[in-house]
Amino acid sequence: MADDCCTPASLSQPHIPAAERRVLWIALVINGLMFVAELIAGSHAASSSVQADSLDFLADSANYAISLFVVAAAAAARARAAWVKGASMIVLAGVVIVTTVVRLIHGDVPRPAVMSIIGIAAIIANLAVLGLLLSFRHGDANRRSVWICTRNDVIGNVAVLLAATGVFAVGSIWPDTIVAIVMAYLGLRGGWQIVATARHELDDARLAHRT
Repeated sequence: MADDCCTPASLSQPHIPAAERRVLWIALVINGLMFVAELIAGSHAASSSVQADSLDFLADSANYAISLFVVAAAAAARARAAWVKGASMIVLAGVVIVTTVVRLIHGDVPRPAVMSIIGIAAIIANLAVLGLLLSFRHGDANRRSVWICTRNDVIGNVAVLLAATGVFAVGSIWPDTIVAIVMAYLGLRGGWQIVATARHELDDARLAHRT
């Protein structure tokens, strides 16, 4: 789920082989599409947990994009890219929290059928990415971290399915609300950690430039 796994460890990797670049491109497209799909489906289903789950896909998409486009850039450029990613996660998590509170006040009961469909689609997407990353799971720390974080994202997908089951069983917004708040909090904390780390690295880069 979107937390400590959000930090792109692969930033320190000086070169990405062609075969691995192709895998990262495919993973980037899958995660980017699922990020957009969950945002739209969450709004359509009045489900905050689905929208909160999109934070994982946003974080992973950013990791793959950073690995592909700025891995060979200067430290300051990598830190700025990570800062943008962390700030985006904070903003989206904040929007999810506000939306969750508004829906709770209005008593909008989510649509469990749509939640279940998108939850299953998210699991399939993450399993597909896991399959692509399977050969990298025993590589260096950077490669293993990407594989482990994608594996952990399945937990968030399962949480959405549990929320859908709860909404269907009790006819209440509360299962969706609880899952959404927990996932949004994890995304908020992860984004804040990334921003803090990026600011540290930017300060170090400025100091090194002056000397």
